[in-house]
Amino acid sequence: MKLDVNALRYLTKDDFRVLTAVEMGMRNHEIVPAELIGRIASLKHGGTYKVLKNLLKHKLVHHDSSKYDGFRLTYLGYDFLAIKTLVNRGVFASVGRQIGVGKESDIFEVATEDGTVLAMKLHRLGRVSFRAVKSKRDYLRHRRSFNWLYLSRLAALKEFAFMKALEEHGFPVPNAVDCNRHCVIMSLVQGYPLVQVKELPNPDTIFETILGLVVRLAEHGLIHCDFNEFNIMIDDDEKVTMIDFPQMISVSHRNAQMYFDRDIECIFKFFRKRFHLSFDEKEVESDGSDSELNESCRPQFLDINKVSGCLDKELEASGFTRKDQDDMEKFVEGDVEEDLGSDSGEGEDEDGTACPINDATLDGLESLSLIREEGDNLQEGDSEANQNIVQHPSIEPSQSGEIAVEDRQVEHDDDSADDNTGTEEEQDDDPELEKRLTKQRQRAIQAARGRRKGITSRNSYKDKGGKSSHNSKIQKQLGSW
Repeated sequence: MKLDVNALRYLTKDDFRVLTAVEMGMRNHEIVPAELIGRIASLKHGGTYKVLKNLLKHKLVHHDSSKYDGFRLTYLGYDFLAIKTLVNRGVFASVGRQIGVGKESDIFEVATEDGTVLAMKLHRLGRVSFRAVKSKRDYLRHRRSFNWLYLSRLAALKEFAFMKALEEHGFPVPNAVDCNRHCVIMSLVQGYPLVQVKELPNPDTIFETILGLVVRLAEHGLIHCDFNEFNIMIDDDEKVTMIDFPQMISVSHRNAQMYFDRDIECIFKFFRKRFHLSFDEKEVESDGSDSELNESCRPQFLDINKVSGCLDKELEASGFTRKDQDDMEKFVEGDVEEDLGSDSGEGEDEDGTACPINDATLDGLESLSLIREEGDNLQEGDSEANQNIVQHPSIEPSQSGEIAVEDRQVEHDDDSADDNTGTEEEQDDDPELEKRLTKQRQRAIQAARGRRKGITSRNSYKDKGGKSSHNSKIQKQLGSW
């Protein structure tokens, strides 16, 4: 849409008030209802519909009545809001001709009150020529829903931040003056795009300077991602200036090497085709020092040494954000604490805290294995099973796990087995005791096979962690086995 600022001088305060109301309503509405616009604007004497009709005539808003009666802001209306704000700040006083157009922005000349000429860049994402913003740019990040005006504002803020930081670190970039909404004001570069230059007195020097800028950016943690002849300005003194920064990413990005190699390839390809430079691209072995930048060696991404104070961390470039860095540090610290806690827990078990638990566990495991073997023998015949019963008469029929533990102890203690030879005859003579022991033995076999609940802690529901929970977990595992 062509920017015609002649209508700007005829707009009143009520017009800008209604425009601002539409902008505020678009934060959570794709089409802002007319009633909501009237409530937000709160004009003293009413007349919101009359103002909307005037704005619609100048194409500052768009009317949509497909679902309900509402309006949305156009790029021209968004331009007027940004220009009005910057004029009120005193950044510039007049708007001149258009000096550039791209797939994502338009560039105009503006002048201050003292006659200084600046450049005004209006971001216009959503054009038919470039609508794959969600896959090509990292403006959205975690957001799912968006509109093109909001994306243009994010792109402008990102470019202004990159331009400010690069200027502070001595990079040849335009001087960033101010920013509002999707509009960025910068100094006007006195030069020409490199694509318009047909001849150069020293193309080799310019070539090395441009390659040095790519490597220097990578050393500060940034990759341009669109470093070609269209985004390089050169003046009559062969001074090189970089432009167009919203797509820059961090060297920590997963595709950083691919974008770095692509920028290098664009420069090699252009100088080879335009200025007929020949390059010997044989790889030169480096001794670990800075990579040599000459015609015989192409810069490699893996040879880049990052300097202190990387800009990707400061500016939250794509692929390396402060939030991700904090989450990563917390995650690493949490892993270290867990490792230390597990080591200390194991040490406590070895010292003696887990000694009684381990003894009971080992005895229980061995008794359970014996119970399984005895259960298999029980299926073969009751007579063989009755012959394998070895039980002490002092055993209480309270818990099957205690019976199994004492079974194991009786079988492995030769002295106690010799003492109990006389008691076995008494058990055979007492049919009630034998029947009771048989039932308890069958219950233990069923618990071992998982037919009913195994050995669990009575206070397992109260365990919130620590040694008691560790004990209950072991008992649960024994029951499942």
